[in-house]
Amino acid sequence: MRDSPGRPCRGVAERLRTALVILAEGHAQVVRQSERAWASITFEGTRHTVELSFAGSTACEAGERLIAALPDHEFALPGQLVADATVTAVDHRIHPEHRMTITCELLLLKDT
Repeated sequence: MRDSPGRPCRGVAERLRTALVILAEGHAQVVRQSERAWASITFEGTRHTVELSFAGSTACEAGERLIAALPDHEFALPGQLVADATVTAVDHRIHPEHRMTITCELLLLKDT
């Protein structure tokens, strides 16, 4: 199975990284991502922790917009529903260089 002609299928983690970078208007670098299985009596899925880095004032402005948009953003991840998306940490520095690091947690549920 392939995403598009000539491209092998991407996993959920890669699709999520791509979606977050797009939401960050292409200004984010994924520094770290982890995932762990999650289940309840009725649902099964994964909890993802993603750390994004932004360098420069334009990128940091895009990061601020990501922070505002993330909780209500409608992700299009085939076979997955994003049940929760929150920003859990922000480190914003202006000196000596304008930089921001955002940590997000997202709960993805298998859409069956």
